[in-house]
Amino acid sequence: MEYRVIGSSDLKVSALCLGTMTFGEQNTEAEAHAQLDYASSHGVNFIDTAEMYPVAPRAETVHRTERYIGNWLKHQQRDKLVIATKIAGPARGFTWIRGGPRVNKEHINAAINASLQRLQTDYVDLYQIHWPDRYVPMFGATSYDATQEREATSIAEQLRALGELVKAGKVRHIGLSNETPWGVMEFVRCAEQLGLPKIVSIQNAYHLLNRTFEAGLAEVCHHSNVGLLAYSPLAFGWLSGKYLADPQAHGRITLFPGFGQRYNKPNVPAATQEYVRIAQEAGLTPATLALAFARTRRFTSGVILGATTLSQLKENMESAQVTLSEETLIAIETIHQRYPNPAP
Repeated sequence: MEYRVIGSSDLKVSALCLGTMTFGEQNTEAEAHAQLDYASSHGVNFIDTAEMYPVAPRAETVHRTERYIGNWLKHQQRDKLVIATKIAGPARGFTWIRGGPRVNKEHINAAINASLQRLQTDYVDLYQIHWPDRYVPMFGATSYDATQEREATSIAEQLRALGELVKAGKVRHIGLSNETPWGVMEFVRCAEQLGLPKIVSIQNAYHLLNRTFEAGLAEVCHHSNVGLLAYSPLAFGWLSGKYLADPQAHGRITLFPGFGQRYNKPNVPAATQEYVRIAQEAGLTPATLALAFARTRRFTSGVILGATTLSQLKENMESAQVTLSEETLIAIETIHQRYPNPAP
């Protein structure tokens, strides 16, 4: 397993990271612990979770994922692992989280204290804002609409509250998720201006069907030394090819139709078919092609894997040894030019 430093932090993480949003919905606690055991025994040291998990979010299951991880983590050597979690943001409902989550001092303090209790640890290595407190287009929305602006906690206020957590030793580093170039730049600017902790990472969707990070965010993160943690590298299972063979195949797309709307776009099947073809010609599984591509981008600090079975996790982990040939990379670029970002 290759290990990389996230941005300007001192966190040295495995290039493949274990995402856990299926724990508590699609995976039992025993299955979750089996995944954690397998991943950690094969070199994965970075576990990513969130207070709102599992997905799809429900009042009946909220926080289960962190509890499952905590019951496993208490038996591990804590300093050998990098644990990341996230505070939920507003405007998506979720009234079962603090009556409707916000990213202000009161909610940040309540959220981290509850996460630490569930995770059964006294600190997290990376604490991330799951999505911005302010309005931004996200989760499949692509156009900024100024008329949708809403009252929001200032970035300076968010940073001050997060900085207090770092000072108290509850959080080692801070990061963002589902952010925009302006958001990253403003967090970096405020940290420098106010002498507060700098963000070290951004966790955004990045995969063969969505390479929008490569535009503004790649440049901003390069100059700001902010590392990408690429989530959904298999595009909710589309890039495994399973939905081409069977549109009703078992997975999040069919289990939670409303949650996968960002992949319900006209060119997704056609582009996926081409990437499956490229994988076959390269002697790879479609999933291996997709994961190897995301892992080997210059700006990627880590790729967050998600699996519902051990066999899926094993196949995904094997991609850590794969480097794509120049011929395969050229073929990928050809398809990207034909179908640019069909699922942004």
